Amino acid sequence: MNLTQRLEKLYVSAVYDVLNEMGRPNCVLPPGIAALQDGQRLAGEVHTMNGEYRPGMDKHETLLGWATVLSKAPAGKVLICQPNTSEVALMGELSAATLESRGVLGYIVDGACRDVDFILETDFPVFCRFNTPKDIAGCWIAQSMGAPIVIGDVAIASGDYVMADRDGVVIIPQALAEEVVGKVEAMAATETEMRDAILGGLDPVDAYNKFGTF
Repeated sequence: MNLTQRLEKLYVSAVYDVLNEMGRPNCVLPPGIAALQDGQRLAGEVHTMNGEYRPGMDKHETLLGWATVLSKAPAGKVLICQPNTSEVALMGELSAATLESRGVLGYIVDGACRDVDFILETDFPVFCRFNTPKDIAGCWIAQSMGAPIVIGDVAIASGDYVMADRDGVVIIPQALAEEVVGKVEAMAATETEMRDAILGGLDPVDAYNKFGTF
């Protein structure tokens, strides 16, 4: 299995615990960013983008710019957007369908989404802060793809990895990804053994002393 496939089998809280123990606690995106569909999960390598809210722009220029983003989004990656605005939606029905058809794993935005009912009819994972019917036509333009971005106080670079579920969204630096995933896999195995022991009657204090975690 590749790293994305291994990460898909894990969960956010365990990933955070490992990063925290490694001295990297600043890895969690703001709590307002959540899945459109309750219980949806997302994991994979990151590709970044950002843009600018600029009312009064030419409608054709802004829509062509967005179409270009969809065209360049790489298959097998998770697209993460810093739109630098809370005024307009940065994902909608047609865009989600386009990204899904092109093999993009999912989309995370530090901002809004629209066409929610239609997106929920698909299996394409979208994580966002809130919803609005306002679109980008004539007022928002993409600035870059692949360049570093910041969401909350978390720096994100293309090539990093992301894990998202009901507990939140965690960013794993590219240089640590293999080590982190390996440690989380080992932790998950220990937790399974510990859970079985407790359900089998082992006292919680004895379980903690034996396994060193809880």
